[in-house]
Amino acid sequence: QVQVVETGGGLAQSGGSLRLSCTKSGPTAVYALAWFRQAPGKERELVASIRTSGGNTYYADSVKGRFTISRNIRMTAVNLQMNNLKPEDTDVYYCEAQNVGAHEYKVFGQGTQVTVSS
Repeated sequence: QVQVVETGGGLAQSGGSLRLSCTKSGPTAVYALAWFRQAPGKERELVASIRTSGGNTYYADSVKGRFTISRNIRMTAVNLQMNNLKPEDTDVYYCEAQNVGAHEYKVFGQGTQVTVSS
């Protein structure tokens, strides 16, 4: 059974930095690791993702140039370095592990709060 656990987050001032980390356990097959965020009453939004094959990355327009996603070679850990934080980055951030094909899954962690003060 796949499990993901987030660490990091907390409080930062506008313009500051935070780093989120996520570890994945369970079956080794994984297509991509990603970070989502969600505010109360809003849909969960994809922030950044990284694929196993080729290490291709995706960033939401709102975080391009400020956030960097990285992973270890075994795809058992993924980090999100968040620089130049803005108050609108305040959300609960979720790590997601996804696989496709015969052993398809999509698993989220419990979430970690990020709060940016102005």
